[in-house]
Amino acid sequence: MNLSTEKPRHVCVLGAGIVGLATAWQLQRAGHTVTVIDRARAGTGASAANGAQLSYAYVQPLADPGIWQQLPRLLLASDSPLKLRLMPDLHQWAWGLQFLAACRASVSQRTTVSLLALAAESRQGFDHMMAEERIACDFSATGKLVLYPDEAAFAGARRQMELQRPLGSVQHALSPTEAVAVEPALAGCAQRFAGAIHTPGECAADCHQVCLALERLLQARGVRFAFDSSVNRLLRSGERVVAAETPRGAIEADAFVVALGTGSHPLARSLGLRVPVYPLKGYSLTVDANDAPGATPRVSVTDAARKVVFARLGQRLRVAGMAELVGENTAIPADRIASLLATARDLFPDASRYEDLQPWAGLRPATPTGLPVIGRLRGGPDNLWFNTGHGALGFTLAFGSAQRIARQLTGSAHTGPSH
Repeated sequence: MNLSTEKPRHVCVLGAGIVGLATAWQLQRAGHTVTVIDRARAGTGASAANGAQLSYAYVQPLADPGIWQQLPRLLLASDSPLKLRLMPDLHQWAWGLQFLAACRASVSQRTTVSLLALAAESRQGFDHMMAEERIACDFSATGKLVLYPDEAAFAGARRQMELQRPLGSVQHALSPTEAVAVEPALAGCAQRFAGAIHTPGECAADCHQVCLALERLLQARGVRFAFDSSVNRLLRSGERVVAAETPRGAIEADAFVVALGTGSHPLARSLGLRVPVYPLKGYSLTVDANDAPGATPRVSVTDAARKVVFARLGQRLRVAGMAELVGENTAIPADRIASLLATARDLFPDASRYEDLQPWAGLRPATPTGLPVIGRLRGGPDNLWFNTGHGALGFTLAFGSAQRIARQLTGSAHTGPSH
């Protein structure tokens, strides 16, 4: 990584999802002039209707040794929550091989340590922003329960809990009866899981509402937004990027931050750089919530076996999950939404009328290890930073990675890229 103590006057942030907007927020607070470019509008990509959980203490990466036992089902079962569709795409194959290479206990443990540190920093940044701005985003701090279907899975979760305990995570292993005491809405399915990990300090919020509020706040403070503007390429002069070329003209700046999610890879490749980010497709539905006692969960719940999460957002219930490596594909197959709906009705039959489902699909930008790419790349332009690859933890990690980018840009700290 090239080091610099230069403080840019004008920073261009590419991407207006939660990561890009958090980055713009931190940079504006640090005194920079900021421009944000996005091919659509604020919060319309992977931030629009994600799982809504802020999982600061539960960050186990997808690349885990247990994935090897799931490979046959992952590749062959039509109803698997993890799906891989092999395509004639060298990037997909390279990413997949790196992902499998990362499915080792030593790598998973190192990743967990790094993610917990970043999550703790992100919590501090998000909490500070919320205390200062009082954003209306259906925020709750009611904790999280992760349900495990059998004793083997529960034992693995307890091992992960013990790994995280010395790193500051406060978690408890609960029996089904104890889990129901924490979340009474689980009473009807207590006999169908072996145990649960309870993280009392976890939170939830509507990421899209946060994005829209940040856009309003930043505009009021002079941040310029160029929406409906794809970045065709970055114009380079020597060792520096001088402008981002869009259909509406070139936008010049002193420094550039790429927070384009899955679009970060092709943009980096156009500069001869490699960013190991691949789309990890997920789905969600959002339904009305029944306020009757014990009907709708108030604690966030994750069904570990079916890879489905539940988060209460005011008078709504967000149901999200699945992970598919199927390329840049945002289609919403009816069977995937039907699967989410079946899981929701199975666990929480009285939580909603389940009529207006508001189905959604989004592409999480994932790295093979689960660690995001934060910083400049070796061999890259001196004034080009990347903030991408957060996978399913984009909302959780956004403000921490934004703070790291802001520190690097102001020269007060220098952190190399993580991937």
